[in-house]
Amino acid sequence: MTPAAGARDQPPGDSDQPAPGRLVVGVDGSPCAEQALVWALRQAVLTGASVDVLTCWQRPMSMAGAAGFGPYVEVDLTDEMTEILAKAIADGVADVAGAGTLTVRSRVVEAYPANALLDAAVGADLLVVGSRGHGELSGLLLGSTGLHCATHAPCPVVVVRGPAGRP
Repeated sequence: MTPAAGARDQPPGDSDQPAPGRLVVGVDGSPCAEQALVWALRQAVLTGASVDVLTCWQRPMSMAGAAGFGPYVEVDLTDEMTEILAKAIADGVADVAGAGTLTVRSRVVEAYPANALLDAAVGADLLVVGSRGHGELSGLLLGSTGLHCATHAPCPVVVVRGPAGRP
C-alpha cells in the first residue's frame, strides 16, 4: 500500500506529533461533579491529557445586609473550597487506575461557576461538567451551570450524569 500524497513516516515522539491535550473539569462537591471528575481522569489516562480541576464560590448576598437593614459580613470561602477540591481530587485519583501519573492542576476561583469554567476552557480540548450541582434547582435534568457551559463553551463539552440510581 502506498502512502497518501504528503504523508510520511514519523517515529513516535517526533516533534510533529500533537502534544497531549488539556481537559477542564468543574467540581462542587456534588455526586454529579464527583462523577465528572472521575470521567475526566479516565479520559486523561487514555489520552495523556492534563487535567485542570476548578471549583468556584460566590460571596453570599445577605438580603438584609444588601438592603441596608443589617450588618454586611465579609465572607471568604477559599479555604473551605480548597479542602473540598483537594478531597475530590484525592478521591478521584484513588478511584482511577493510572491517574496518579497525570498532571492535575487545581484552582479555586471566586466567580460565577459557569463564567469561570468558560474562561478556564479557552484553549482546552474538552470541558467536563456534572449534570447537576448543589444549586437551588438541583432537581432539574440539566443544571444551569452545565446548560450554560454546553451552549457557550469554546470547546467540546461532556456532561456527566451522577451515580446510578440517582435522579
